[in-house]
Amino acid sequence: MYIEGLQLENYRNYESLEVSFENKVNVILGENAQGKTNVMESIYVLAMAKSHRTSKDKELIRWDDEYAKIKGRINKRNGSVPLELSIGKKGKKAKFNHIEQPKLSHYVGNMNVVMFAPEDLHLVKGSPQVRRRFIDMEIGQVSPVYLHDSNQYNKILQQRNSYLKQLQLKKQSDQTMLDVLTEQYIQMAVKIVRRRFEFIRMLEGWAKPIHSGISRELEALKIIYKPSIDVSEEQDWSKMIEIFEQKFTQLREREIDRGVTLVGPHRDDLQFLVNDRDVQTYGSQGQQRTTALSVKLAEIELIHSEIGEYPILLLDDVLSELDDYRQSHLLNTIQGKVQTFVTTTSVEGIDHQTLREAATYIVETGKMSKLK
Repeated sequence: MYIEGLQLENYRNYESLEVSFENKVNVILGENAQGKTNVMESIYVLAMAKSHRTSKDKELIRWDDEYAKIKGRINKRNGSVPLELSIGKKGKKAKFNHIEQPKLSHYVGNMNVVMFAPEDLHLVKGSPQVRRRFIDMEIGQVSPVYLHDSNQYNKILQQRNSYLKQLQLKKQSDQTMLDVLTEQYIQMAVKIVRRRFEFIRMLEGWAKPIHSGISRELEALKIIYKPSIDVSEEQDWSKMIEIFEQKFTQLREREIDRGVTLVGPHRDDLQFLVNDRDVQTYGSQGQQRTTALSVKLAEIELIHSEIGEYPILLLDDVLSELDDYRQSHLLNTIQGKVQTFVTTTSVEGIDHQTLREAATYIVETGKMSKLK
């Protein structure tokens, strides 16, 4: 799949923008703080209905304006369709093929993207929250059911936390409601944990050979999903439910004392091992970067295997963060098969045929134009 063109209205520092793209590598050049990353982010937001940079939608709206709008036309195997996302102070509205979608979970997945930005290097060495967000965003792209389940899980988690807080503050004393919420919570939590196990197994399957290739077959990568409750992928549904129930029975008094849900998918993590050593703790910066790059390239292949089309790749200011060898590996991997957007202040020093054949755009103070 590829995006044919993009229109922005009141988005970040763009009052208006209309630009067409080519189904190959598109290089966006410009100095810092001119709006390169804003273009990249807008493509991501059009696909995912949320930003990779902020959780506050109002930051996407141009200063002093009431709304922002992103439009794009996506070319897929079965034809070309328009997407539209409006962001207002009261929420978002999404349209696919001119039809407004009743829920954002119905909209996400029509356009698939993989973003690789400098902050993605924190996937390995950053906080567990970064890795949980990564898992949820990536599964959500290929599984609308997971997106729905994840939203339901978060709602029940909020309700359960709210009730635990009331019990803690002695505003409630009846624990029957807690039993009901715990039962609902466990059902959703087990659904999410099982889907995450499956996703990580698939991701590892793609990432292992990629990592081996980048490391010249000197390193073996493992990706391990670490639930906060002691369950394993081999267990069936009923066994997992039983373990969750036992854990929450043990934790009941502690949770009431603390006023918060202590275990579940919102406390889980990922672990990356290279040659059986934890990369986060013991890995060199080079190993951490190779791991992050391997995972991102694996995402591209995983999405292709799930939906039968390659996603759009967004490389936001990341080439300068990689050495020549990793740059070449990345560019060789995508050459000729993935529509790619690259932002950079300069292509000097990046000597690769893929960039020599790229379409090039210049961004200056919220204006974007294509080089002839």
